[in-house]
Amino acid sequence: MSHYRAVSLLNATYEPLGHVDFPKAVRMLFRQVAVVEEGDETRRIGPHPWPTVLRLVRYVVQSWLYRPAAWHRGGVFLRDGHKCAYCGAKATTVDHIVPRSRGGEWSWVNCVAACSPCNGRKGNRTPQEARMPLRFATPRVPLVGEIVRARRAA
Repeated sequence: MSHYRAVSLLNATYEPLGHVDFPKAVRMLFRQVAVVEEGDETRRIGPHPWPTVLRLVRYVVQSWLYRPAAWHRGGVFLRDGHKCAYCGAKATTVDHIVPRSRGGEWSWVNCVAACSPCNGRKGNRTPQEARMPLRFATPRVPLVGEIVRARRAA
């Protein structure tokens, strides 16, 4: 089986949408939902040049990217850039600002990424009680698009 490079995909307004695999790009061309913006003219796929960048024929609304993201453990690491909220080292655990034993929830505003030493040092206390201030003001609920971009960058 031959390995193809991913094909870049642009919205109808030339905004980047991401990448699609080569077989999907070919299907999009033949369904006429996309056109070749850049391609290798020396190689052809039927009447089309070998695609490297496709542009959609119709605009695709991306409103889903601007919705609040559903909470998940991996999302906490992505939101916090895999950095400890207390010292800035590489984060390996998720820490609750208000400890679970005191009614703290698994939520975006109560969880931060932390390194094991800081998480152990803070223990069953709030950051104020442990004299461990957060490096940023308060945790926040990220948008789906922020999580998607952080995942692509990682």
